[in-house]
Amino acid sequence: MNPQDIPVIAIDGPSGSGKGTITQMVARRLGYHLLDSGALYRLTALAAQRQGIGIADIDGLVRVAGKLDVAFLPTPPGEPARVLMGGDDVTADIRTETCGENASRVAAIQAVRDALLQRQRDFRQAPGLVADGRDMGTVIFPDAPVKIFLTASAEERAERRYRQLLDAGVDVSIDALLEEIRARDDRDMNRASAPLRPADDAQVIDSTGLSIEEVLEKVMAAAGQA
Repeated sequence: MNPQDIPVIAIDGPSGSGKGTITQMVARRLGYHLLDSGALYRLTALAAQRQGIGIADIDGLVRVAGKLDVAFLPTPPGEPARVLMGGDDVTADIRTETCGENASRVAAIQAVRDALLQRQRDFRQAPGLVADGRDMGTVIFPDAPVKIFLTASAEERAERRYRQLLDAGVDVSIDALLEEIRARDDRDMNRASAPLRPADDAQVIDSTGLSIEEVLEKVMAAAGQA
């Protein structure tokens, strides 16, 4: 089958918008494959850290990105997708705030993005793919028949992350989280390489004040699957 004939639902949006959870739920409901593109940058950052490669070492980062051995495994509703790197479960390791910050910096490097471009497109397999990221609809799958940009206010995204961390037993300042989210938004939206923005033909869904079930139904309706 020609890859272009395989349907893709591209779900983009800023950190904390809920796109990861929604992507999993949509993929599970439709029986589609899953791509968490943000995890690839987190994995690159984590692998580089473990190998003693600094963020400023672009050649080293490119080598790491080009050799990533990654798989996404389904999980029960409400849980993040399990992420395996070289067969090891690194789901928790890549979800730390430090890894997220490093991933945002890694993702701003064009050479790393180039190294991961085809790796992401290779996830497009029958019967279909739900892809979660920041440039799925603008760069990776510009021909995707369904493009959704999921957003929420910075305050709500900080509150969601705050509750997640508290549930995980992590003591953190919500003001610090809000500052980090705003800084990451600014970096992602203003980077020279694939800045965060809705595709011209994307359907924008604001999840502020909505339950996850309400957001899911809006996304399914936008995908013509209501």
